[in-house]
Amino acid sequence: MTDKPVLVTGATGYIGGRLIPVLLEKGFRVRAVARSPVKLSCRPWARDPGVETAVADMQDRSSLMRAARGCSAAFYLVHSMKAAVPQQENLDLQAARNMSLAAGMEGLDRIIYLSDLGDDHARASRHLQSRARVGRILQAGRTPVTILRSSVILGSGSAAFELIRHLVQRLPVMFAPRWVDTLSQPIAVQNVLEYLAGCLEKPETTGRTFDIGGPDVVTYADLFRIYAREAGLRRRIIIRVPGLTSKFLARFAHFLTPVPASLAETLIESMRDKAVCRDQEINKIIPQELASCSQAMSLALHTVHQDQVQTCWMDAGQLQAPEWIIQEDQNSAGSRILEYTQTVELEGTADRLWPLLEEIGGSRGWYGMDFLWRIRGDLDRLAGGPGLRRGRRDQSRLLVGDALDFWRVLRCEPPHVLVLLSEMNLPGEAVLEFRLVNTEQDRVRLLQIARLKPYGLPGLVYWYLTYPLHGLVFRSMLLNMARRSGRRVLSGPHAVDRDRLISG
Repeated sequence: MTDKPVLVTGATGYIGGRLIPVLLEKGFRVRAVARSPVKLSCRPWARDPGVETAVADMQDRSSLMRAARGCSAAFYLVHSMKAAVPQQENLDLQAARNMSLAAGMEGLDRIIYLSDLGDDHARASRHLQSRARVGRILQAGRTPVTILRSSVILGSGSAAFELIRHLVQRLPVMFAPRWVDTLSQPIAVQNVLEYLAGCLEKPETTGRTFDIGGPDVVTYADLFRIYAREAGLRRRIIIRVPGLTSKFLARFAHFLTPVPASLAETLIESMRDKAVCRDQEINKIIPQELASCSQAMSLALHTVHQDQVQTCWMDAGQLQAPEWIIQEDQNSAGSRILEYTQTVELEGTADRLWPLLEEIGGSRGWYGMDFLWRIRGDLDRLAGGPGLRRGRRDQSRLLVGDALDFWRVLRCEPPHVLVLLSEMNLPGEAVLEFRLVNTEQDRVRLLQIARLKPYGLPGLVYWYLTYPLHGLVFRSMLLNMARRSGRRVLSGPHAVDRDRLISG
């Protein structure tokens, strides 16, 4: 085993975030790469002495070369799930070229790439074709490439599992296209991680392509029934209906599951393609006990119920905060920033009240007027936004970059500051901020601040239409947080001048 670190691209993504702890357990040093330094720094493994972090953009070859410098090998775990969009597919292919060139220039021993299982032919889904093209680009470089091709990955937080879980939970009768009977060979996420890490330990995997799958060859209809059985639900009735398009089914899934239509369409399109291993030669090189579909789903469900989901499909993506939010400067916004603040003063200290803030949203709700939050979430879903169905990965702890209903955690600085960036479909850029400020001994002030940079007249109309609700909802939230904390209210809630209170 070399002393050089192993480069892991997509370190804050679903697979990358889980692979790093596995590599550390096996004694490898890791250089974790992502575009957002804040997202990297707050990951549980970021403080491990065996981990280095590097910020790089896959579209920026020079930054990728700096990240790869001194590494022994690289895991290539980045790829858009919107490859059906030509512009995004071009970005994916350029990212692969940059990775190949950076690996060659920096003298890496090899690249390990996780791709999709299926035959690359003219009628294959755009996503599968794009993944295959990425593999060919990587193989065309100077660095040897190991490609692992997997079918559906079953694990808590995976997009495929979440799509299956929410559809089966909500639909006792399911209308499905005929290709719901397409064969696939799903694999548990823990088996995928073991294969990926095992490739580093087995030099004979260098330069080869392997199909990886679990022990079961099943249809997608079988997967729905297996989930229902493992979740203790009645057997689901599946009715085949010809003519259902992937776009229609994706829009339908958008309203029933947390998976957005764009991602659901890619997943559904991929279901048309048979995804069965042609051989399982890799089992001879990296032997392991493969989990059945039932075992994989049972473990995933247990993990969800125990609130121990390590990573989620929602984790991926760049965290981009508008400049006016970063600088907290209205002048940098180029237009007026609209703001509404309420505060309440309580007995206690910030560290005692912080857990209430960190548990906000998801299954626990928003502490007040939850029916209004649900209406707003449904309206956002109708407009193509995430709505409230995304929930949150962990019900008691937040990390920067985490999805939180229709927000994204922008700042999380216990026990004082929580800033949420809106991902709603609305005419402007919005944040919701909470601050806990210790004022005197055993006295703490809780501020709740909504800010919007409106997009022209529609943004102004939106703000002033919803403005009357701010006072109603904020007051309810602050009072309920106070009651939940068991602390006595000393003053408020009332609307205030935020800057005066924070400084005073």
